[in-house]
Amino acid sequence: MARETKIVTLSVASRADVIDRMKGAFAGRKQGNHISFATPELLWGTLTAKRWEILRAMTGAGPLSIREVARCVGRDVKAVHGDVTALVNAGVLDKTKEGVSFPYDAIHVDFVVKAA
Repeated sequence: MARETKIVTLSVASRADVIDRMKGAFAGRKQGNHISFATPELLWGTLTAKRWEILRAMTGAGPLSIREVARCVGRDVKAVHGDVTALVNAGVLDKTKEGVSFPYDAIHVDFVVKAA
């Protein structure tokens, strides 16, 4: 039997949106996997081009050491360590005994920019 693809949605969401999702989950409605940011600026400030490279390399890979991540993206370990630490602190990556993990097989980005 094939394993279900784990997709995470990265989004810009207000506190009210997050609370609505939480209430839906408590009511038994599936919400999917979400990582939310308060503003587009916070999302793009956290997910820089170099950090996107890291997420792409880690998607579906299981736990990796920082040295392995650096090898995957062809970058210096110290620089990757700083980016991985920022992603862990933002709640995007998980820190485990085996290293760091991005426990998803795919990423969906979802937000709307409205006129000022």
